[in-house]
Amino acid sequence: MALSALGSSAGAAFADSADGWGDGFGHMMWGGGFGMFGGLMMLLFWGAIIALIVFAVRGFSSGSGPGSKSDAAEILRERYAKGEIDDEEYERRKAKLGL
Repeated sequence: MALSALGSSAGAAFADSADGWGDGFGHMMWGGGFGMFGGLMMLLFWGAIIALIVFAVRGFSSGSGPGSKSDAAEILRERYAKGEIDDEEYERRKAKLGL
């Protein structure tokens, strides 16, 4: 008896009494849902999620490339200060970097 009641209630739940696009709640995007606004909101939602992921990846990355002049100048000054290169080498590399 309980099985037949369960079967009849499940059948009623799956029934769609809507005959057209505007009747009932059968069609989420066009009929009883939010229409074009719902589709637009879905696109905006996923666009925002993708944008947040892109900004997070860019934020956690190093930012500038390994060949930037400020990094090269800093390394050159550090090597000169440590005594790894002499005056001539420092001036030659500095001129080559355009500093």
